[in-house]
Amino acid sequence: MPLQTVNELLRKHRLIESMVQNQPLPRRKLVISLVQKQHLAELNAFLQRLSAVEIGQILSALNSEDAVLVWGQVEAARQDDVLWEISDNLREQLVGDREPHCGEGQMSAFELVEGRLAKVAITCRHDLYAVNPIWIDLLAPNKAQRILIGQHYGLDLPDPYELTDLESSARFYVEQNEIHVHSDFLLDREGESRCVPVAFVLRGDILFSVRSEELPVFRLQRLRARTQPGFVTDSKDMLLDLYGAEAEYSADALEDIYTELEAVSKKVLSQDISDEDAEQILADIAEEEDLNGRIRRNMLDTQRAVSFLVRRKLLSPAQLEDAQQILRDIESLNSHTAFLFDKINFLMDATVGFININQNKVIKIFSIASVAMLPPTLIASIYGMNFEHIPELEWMLGYPIALTMMAFSILLPYLYFKRKGWLR
Repeated sequence: MPLQTVNELLRKHRLIESMVQNQPLPRRKLVISLVQKQHLAELNAFLQRLSAVEIGQILSALNSEDAVLVWGQVEAARQDDVLWEISDNLREQLVGDREPHCGEGQMSAFELVEGRLAKVAITCRHDLYAVNPIWIDLLAPNKAQRILIGQHYGLDLPDPYELTDLESSARFYVEQNEIHVHSDFLLDREGESRCVPVAFVLRGDILFSVRSEELPVFRLQRLRARTQPGFVTDSKDMLLDLYGAEAEYSADALEDIYTELEAVSKKVLSQDISDEDAEQILADIAEEEDLNGRIRRNMLDTQRAVSFLVRRKLLSPAQLEDAQQILRDIESLNSHTAFLFDKINFLMDATVGFININQNKVIKIFSIASVAMLPPTLIASIYGMNFEHIPELEWMLGYPIALTMMAFSILLPYLYFKRKGWLR
């Protein structure tokens, strides 16, 4: 156990230190210095192998004097991570009123000022005392930042990189006075569309959101709420507006798919498509199919989330009407995604058909050549089987006549088939 190992190192340190107290003063200082360096070096090396959580547990289990000694051996680069793992009282004993650094993620609090949403950047614990937020947004937060917000407001915020559950019981649930909703939001980038999971927690009058990436929907809502008075009135309004903006963003993405497929249709329905053109067309169709599938999955997820909020009877009459409108918009979008899937399948089949036609043209050339060479091959075979009387030895026109017969045997079937219209 790490705690037992640390206690053993501390016991040896105190034992040696007490033994050298009887040494003469000059030698005592030298021995104490050497012993301290040796034991502290061992302690430092051992702590380097432990995680911040394990070091925090060890510090919490030691008395004040030993905790201070062990804390002195924690590397400076890891001290902030360890400080988030210990109690406020122990943190004050070790570092006074110093606030641990939060890391590189962004924490923002939003409060209503004259009907508009005002943003306040959160950099330390003291910033939280000066705001009365309706929404706290955490972008790519580390554990320290989640602990900071969680300890201040009394909740446990999830890790945005672990939001992968698909079961509704794990994505939408109520825990004590908290409502947890985990949803996917579309991030449409050219050639790199994907769904980004976002965790929402409604606690009291505050909405908490935790996500790993910046999303266009969040930027749009922040802009609208800052510029339009009365756009949002509380945390539930904020959550519904985010879902409404997600439906709008998905609708815009579907319009882009329509535009792209229209351009692809013109290429597919053109008179001549080369194999290189067909390859590019298939790549474009596959990209649009992938985006359309993500939009459909995203809309299904949003539909489940909004339906969950409606069933929990948390919304005011005005908010309930907004939720019903979002659900109607989603139904409309679902019909569009179904139509686009049919269109994509048609274009895919048409493109594959043109590829088959091009391949058949190549095979047709070889088939014609094979059929055309059958009669002259037959003539040559018969001609070469005459071993008793060899015409070319006594007849001067033997070879020319044979070659002429071969040429006619090729030309006559070709003209016949072409007249019938079988060769085009």
